Amino acid sequence: MKIAIMGAGLSGLACAIVLERNGHSPIIFEKRSQPGDRFINAEIIVSILTSPINDAYRFFSEEYQLFLKPISQISKLIVHSENTETAVKEQLGFINVRGRHQHSFEQQLADQVATEIIYHSEYTYEDLLQEFTHVVVATGDAQDAVNLNNFHVDRAVTLKGATVEGEFEPSTIHLWLNNKIAPKGYAYILPFSPTEANIVTAFPQSSFENENDTELWSDFYKIVCSKLKQPLKISDEFHVKNYLIGSCKYPRIGNTFFTGNCFGALMPFLGFGQFTSLLTGIYAAYDLCGLGKYEELTKPLTKKYRNSLVFREIFEKLDNSVLDTIVGHMGGFVGGRFLKAGHFPSLRALSYVLRPFVK
Repeated sequence: MKIAIMGAGLSGLACAIVLERNGHSPIIFEKRSQPGDRFINAEIIVSILTSPINDAYRFFSEEYQLFLKPISQISKLIVHSENTETAVKEQLGFINVRGRHQHSFEQQLADQVATEIIYHSEYTYEDLLQEFTHVVVATGDAQDAVNLNNFHVDRAVTLKGATVEGEFEPSTIHLWLNNKIAPKGYAYILPFSPTEANIVTAFPQSSFENENDTELWSDFYKIVCSKLKQPLKISDEFHVKNYLIGSCKYPRIGNTFFTGNCFGALMPFLGFGQFTSLLTGIYAAYDLCGLGKYEELTKPLTKKYRNSLVFREIFEKLDNSVLDTIVGHMGGFVGGRFLKAGHFPSLRALSYVLRPFVK
């Protein structure tokens, strides 16, 4: 077999690592200059998104010998609504960093790969089909799957944020559920060092037709500075429009595998998709090595995506008064146990309870 991997991101690198360990030598084609050649941003892996797996790092290490290190653990979550604030003190998951950072997930995976990576690649999908027996589409951009007529778009999202400098508690994250800040979406602070953090707003583009997203983010920045009681110096900014959330129609077409965001890795409920991205890369390699069928291996991931979409649809219908009530009930013993690793019910079970409320 001659295997080409389009993209040196999470799914592409994970796929290459597993292929190498099973005696195959793929070639990775990356259009940028290095793995993670993008803005720096912090992300999280939490049991809410990976259930029934509570510790994703241990899971990848023990099951697949894929070794990743977080920036820090999450031991405290502070949730803000318009008029309410609640702190949950539990072991909830981990923070990691992405992009042009020495400790990014992409760089950690690249350090485990012996496969040749061709940077600044101008090869198209059609080019690779002619030269290789199998192609893994792992570009990280769902638009590539859309262009191949193999993606159903459920949301187009705007992300606006910045890296800020200040003083932060590395194990504490903040989450805002407030339609005046992020209509039908959310905003957050994720530290990736004691002196650096990301502040981000994320919401569907359709939710701010009469709003200016730059003004919304500016208001959020002021709120963050006030809440943390310190001026925050902006050292880098990013603004992403039309970021597609959806799922592929077919995980595999012929000898082409769709992985990562081209598969539909982003979970609509909270918007993070690292866990699924890594698994799709691993599963594509398993299929290529004769260790399983990609379509079957990814079925649970597709179900998890659909269940997460139900949460998102319900969440977008909530006004600020309801969000105040929900945030108010997140504290204390019940809220802590609900969010604690190992206690969160499966998305599948909860989605069936909530499905009748979605029209």
